Amino acid sequence: MPLFINRDQIFAHQVHLLEHKLRSKEERILELETENAILHLRLAECLGKLRRDHEEGTRALRQRQHQQDAQKITRATLTKLLSGVQAVKQDLSEVFAVYVSFATELEEQSKQLLEKVGQASLSRNGHPADEVTDLQARVAALERSLEEERERCKAERQRRKELHNTVVELRGNIRVHCRVRPVLPFDHVQSHPSGLGPASSEEVVYAISDDTVMVNCIKTGTPVQNKMFEFERVHGPEDSQGTVFEEVKPLLTSLLDGYNVCIMAYGQTGSGKTHTMMGSQPLEQHSGTQQEAQQGIIPKAAAELFRLISEKPVESHTVEVSVMEVYNNEVFDLLAKDEQGNAAGQRRDVITTSCGTSQVTSLTYEPVSNASEVIQIIGSVLKRRAHCPTLVHTDSSRSHLIVTLTISSKSPNAVALARRLQSAKKDMQRTTQKEWWSPRCRRANPAARHLSDEHLFSSSPSSPCHSPLSSPCPSPRHSMSQTPFRTKLQLVDLAGSECVGMSGVSGAALWEVSCINRSLSALADVLGALAEQRPHVPYRNSRLTHLLQDAIGGDAKLLLMLCVSPTQRFISESLQSLGLGTRARQIQKDLPRKKNNTLKVK
Repeated sequence: MPLFINRDQIFAHQVHLLEHKLRSKEERILELETENAILHLRLAECLGKLRRDHEEGTRALRQRQHQQDAQKITRATLTKLLSGVQAVKQDLSEVFAVYVSFATELEEQSKQLLEKVGQASLSRNGHPADEVTDLQARVAALERSLEEERERCKAERQRRKELHNTVVELRGNIRVHCRVRPVLPFDHVQSHPSGLGPASSEEVVYAISDDTVMVNCIKTGTPVQNKMFEFERVHGPEDSQGTVFEEVKPLLTSLLDGYNVCIMAYGQTGSGKTHTMMGSQPLEQHSGTQQEAQQGIIPKAAAELFRLISEKPVESHTVEVSVMEVYNNEVFDLLAKDEQGNAAGQRRDVITTSCGTSQVTSLTYEPVSNASEVIQIIGSVLKRRAHCPTLVHTDSSRSHLIVTLTISSKSPNAVALARRLQSAKKDMQRTTQKEWWSPRCRRANPAARHLSDEHLFSSSPSSPCHSPLSSPCPSPRHSMSQTPFRTKLQLVDLAGSECVGMSGVSGAALWEVSCINRSLSALADVLGALAEQRPHVPYRNSRLTHLLQDAIGGDAKLLLMLCVSPTQRFISESLQSLGLGTRARQIQKDLPRKKNNTLKVK
């Protein structure tokens, strides 16, 4: 039976298949269009991100170029100033040479004139009166010329000193002074029993001028090598306590001008740090005139501070004192008292506030009204400071002592107000960059994001920042006269670095030496990082550097007093101290400037 094929069915089936394929293609086209739209969105996002990155990169390049231009201008200015200082030094050396030759010539002529006067008085022939009068007039003229040369030499020296201090102020460097102590009885120890090497008591460190130290590096079988170190001021063994303090005293004036000041004594054990900072007698005995001459920097600084305050309006300044020690890498408050009210040093923590400053928690402050109260408080807590006898020193300090005088001014002068405004603006810029301080209050008060100048004056740059419990929520603003302006004077007597083999300690004292050396090594690392302008400064490697972070790297004026021993026995430690002082001089700190502080070099 023949098979009949219905063409309509075949065509219908083919149409069905084609329609199915058409739907599949349309679905595929829809999918591709969706993917294309998504890719277009991603491309737009990538282009936007690339454009933003390009703009940020261009902005960063502009900022870097601006910084480089500013650095070039600053370096050119410093180069010009340094060349001016060198020219003044050259002129001073020439004037001094002329002065020496003139003085020698004057002395010879004076002798000749005196001989002629004697001869004229013996022989009264001719016109002796006229000759004597002429000789006396010549002598008087020569004496006047000599006095003029002396005044000129003195003026040139003062000008050189002012120019040098101005350059140091502009560069913001840490001031470094050096003091070479005299040879003491414990220096006379024979380090070479055979007698072949140099004697340990031989003097090898010399203060050859008021700004240069020379070290004779003596080695057996090799010629003597002289190493020279230059600092802002060098004191020899003959300089008194008063002479040392006279070079430190100008810094105290800066306290009332709105600057924080830190004076730090650094050196090995037995080099004279405590003598320089405290004095040779216990503080309680510093009452007579002779005892006052032996006072160190701390009691003299307290007396000078209250003398400066006495020249201000009555009750315009108040002073508080706090005393801490860093012992075995722990901070202890020496003014703290226990529950029974007895004095007992208690351990404290060092924290970093929201504006980047270091602060000691629960630190005890004692109000004082004169220098005698400061000396009495410090003298009482010094008995609780850790001490231990060693082979090098019979009463070696085993902790770092930090005495802080906090000055609160109720009527700051114009310079202090300008510094407060500048420092507060810097703090505001830092806090706006990292808004991690009470964001709830910022949302509640959007106007707090842009602080006015009146609010800037309401917080001190040197006082601790507000804690989270006192965040900047809306509150009535205080006037400038109601908020005191605070500055700090930190006086630091560091423990001495020691060689374990030379000190002969063991047991617990050995652990003390290890902690002291590690903290001083951390201080050297911080100074090295600042001198080399590294991006990271390891302040938190030690409690000491964390505690002194504001003084070392902040806007404080820091004076580092190097105390060195003069003998061959301690030459390694002396060279290490002098090298640290050289690195410290290379640190350039960004100190706020006075607006009218300009320098003209002729």
